[in-house]
Amino acid sequence: MMTFSNTDQPAATKTYHCGTLTYTKAGLFAIFAWLLWGDFCITLMEAVVPSVLPLKLKSLGCSNWMMGLILSSIPGVLNMTICPYVSFKSDRYRSRWGRRLPFIIWTLPFLCISLFMLGWSDEIRVFLQRCSPALNEYAPATVTIGLIAFFMMMFQFFNMFVNSVFWYLFNDVVPAQFIGRFVGLLRIVSTLAATLYNYFIFRYAESHMREIFLGAAVLYFIGFGLLCMMVKEGEYPPVEGEQDKDNKGIGGIKTYFREAFSHKLYWLIFAAAGFQSIAGAMYAFNIFFNREMGLPLAQIGTLAAVNGVVAMVAMYCTAIFVDRWHPMRIVTYITVFNVSAMISSSWVWVFVTLPGDYYFWLGFGGAFIGMFQGALINAATFPRQMRTFPQSRFGQFCSAQAMVQSLCNIGAGVGAGLFIDLVRYFCHGSDFAYRFNFVWITFFSGISAIIAIYIYIIWYRLGGDEHFHPPAPWSPKQVEEMAITQTIGPQTRWMKLAFRIFDALIALSVLGVPCMMWWMYHKQAMFAYKWFGILLLPLSILAWLWWQWLKRSISSDMARARNGDQLRNGIPHHGMLIVVGAKYLLALGLWITQVIIAVNLNMETGAIVFGLANVVTNFMIIGIIQIMCRVERGYSITIDVVPARAA
Repeated sequence: MMTFSNTDQPAATKTYHCGTLTYTKAGLFAIFAWLLWGDFCITLMEAVVPSVLPLKLKSLGCSNWMMGLILSSIPGVLNMTICPYVSFKSDRYRSRWGRRLPFIIWTLPFLCISLFMLGWSDEIRVFLQRCSPALNEYAPATVTIGLIAFFMMMFQFFNMFVNSVFWYLFNDVVPAQFIGRFVGLLRIVSTLAATLYNYFIFRYAESHMREIFLGAAVLYFIGFGLLCMMVKEGEYPPVEGEQDKDNKGIGGIKTYFREAFSHKLYWLIFAAAGFQSIAGAMYAFNIFFNREMGLPLAQIGTLAAVNGVVAMVAMYCTAIFVDRWHPMRIVTYITVFNVSAMISSSWVWVFVTLPGDYYFWLGFGGAFIGMFQGALINAATFPRQMRTFPQSRFGQFCSAQAMVQSLCNIGAGVGAGLFIDLVRYFCHGSDFAYRFNFVWITFFSGISAIIAIYIYIIWYRLGGDEHFHPPAPWSPKQVEEMAITQTIGPQTRWMKLAFRIFDALIALSVLGVPCMMWWMYHKQAMFAYKWFGILLLPLSILAWLWWQWLKRSISSDMARARNGDQLRNGIPHHGMLIVVGAKYLLALGLWITQVIIAVNLNMETGAIVFGLANVVTNFMIIGIIQIMCRVERGYSITIDVVPARAA
C-alpha cells in the first residue's frame, strides 16, 4: 500500500527511498502516520505500569526495597538477557515479513494478557485462594504482591520482544533525510500521549486500576495489530563479515560482545547510560515526593500533563537544531548543565515547606522555564545513537546499551529503595525522607555527566562533526561509513547574543539582591535582610566578576580563531549557551517569586535558602561553561564558518 517501484510511477512523481523501499509523498505520509500511531499506543501503555503499580504496592504495605525489586530489578534482569538476544537475532533475521515485525506479531497477544492480569491481580488472588487452601496461610496482601511480581515478570518478558524491535524499525523503513523530522514528530506524539494520560486518566489510578490496565491492553493489541498489517519492511542484504557459526549459540554470544564492546567509545556510551539508569531508579518514588510536598493525585497528574503540553510545543521547534548543532554536542552540554539544575532546584525543599498550591504553581512555572532545554535533549538522544552506532548492527548496539542499563537497574531499584528506607530511619519513619531523592539522582547523574564529557572528547578525536564514522572491527576499513550531516560551529553574532543573555542573568542577580533587601526592610523581615546583605550580595558580586573574566577569555579566543592562532581556553558552542542562558534568565522570575512567597508567609529562613540557591546556580553554570571551554579547546579552532547546506 505504501511502497512502490519506480516503474509504477509517472516520471514526474517524486519518490523517496529507504533501502529497497520506495515511497511517494502519500506513502511517506502513511508510514509516518502508522509509526507515530504505534508510538502513541506504546507510550500510553508504558505510562500505566510505572505510575499505577507503585500506588498499588504502597497500598498493600510493600516495602520500598521490595517495590524497587519489582519495578526496577526484575525488569532489569529481563532487559539484560532477553533484549540483547532479540536485538542480535532481529538484525540478522530474514523473512518475507521483514526482520523486525515477526518478533512483534508473535509476542503481542501474550504481552496484552499479562498487562490485563496485572490490573486484575486482586481478583486472581481471591480465585487462587479459593482453589488452593494452602495459600490461605499467607496474608492476602502478601499473595497479591507475589502475583504482581510474577505478572510483572511476564509483562516485561514479552515487552522485550515488542518494545525492542519497534525502535529499530525506524532505521529500516524511514528515509535517512527525514529521520530528524520523524524523531521530532515521534517525541511530540509520545508527549501528547503521556499528557493525555496524566491529565485525564492518572487521577483515577487508585480507584479504577482494573479499568486502566484493561484499556491499555486493548488499545495496545488493536493499535500494534493494525501497525503490523499496514507497515511493510523491505529486503535486507546478507550480514557482512560473519558466517552462520558467528551468530548461533556460543558463537553468537562471542560475536555479540566482541562487536558491541569493540571500542571504548561504545562502552563509555553504555556506561554513561548505565549511571543515568541508576539515577533514574529513584524516579519511581517521585510520586511520594510530590505527595510529601502537599500535592493530591489530581494536581500531580495535572502538573505532569502541563509539563507534557509544554514539552510538546517546544519539541516542534527543536528538531532543526538537532541537525544544525549535532545531537552529540546537544546531549553532552545539556547532560552536564542538568546536574547543576538538579542541585540548585532540589536541595531547597529539604529546608523549605510551602503550601501545596504554592508548590504546584511554582512547578507550573518551572515547566515553562525548562521547556526548550528539555525538549532539545529529548529530541537529540535517539538521533545521537543513530549518528554513533553502526546502522548494520543498530539493534545489537542499542540492546548492548540497554543490557548495561538493565544490569545497573537490577541493583539500583533495590538500592534506591534501601536508600529511602535508610533516610526514613533517620527521619523517624516520616515521608520527609522522599525529599532527599535528589541526593541519589544528583550523585549518579554527575558521574554520567563526567563520562559524557569524555565521550565528547573521544568523538572529536574520531572525526567529530566533519569526519566521524562508527568504529567497525568487522569491516576491512575498520569503520562503517555513514552520511555526514553538516553542522554549524561557533558564530560571532550568536555568541554576542549569548554574552548579552548571561550579562543580564548575572547582573540582574546582583541588582536583585539590594532590591529585595529594600523590600524586606519595609516588610520588617530583618533576619532575611541581614543575611541577604552579609552573604548573598558579596557572593553575587563574586559570581559577576568571575563571569566577566570568563567572557573576556572566550572573546580573546574568538579573536585568535579568526586569526588562525592556537586557542588558550576554548570556545563553547553559541547555541547551547543561548539555550541555557535563556532558561536561567527566565528562572530569575521564579527566584523572585519564591523569595516573595517565603517572606509573605513569614518564612525568612526559606527566603534566604531560595536566595542562596540562585547564587549557587550562577556559580555552577559559570563553572560548567569554563569546563566546556577547556573541552572544546583544540577542536573549536574555526569560527564563523557556515556550511553551504546548513546556511
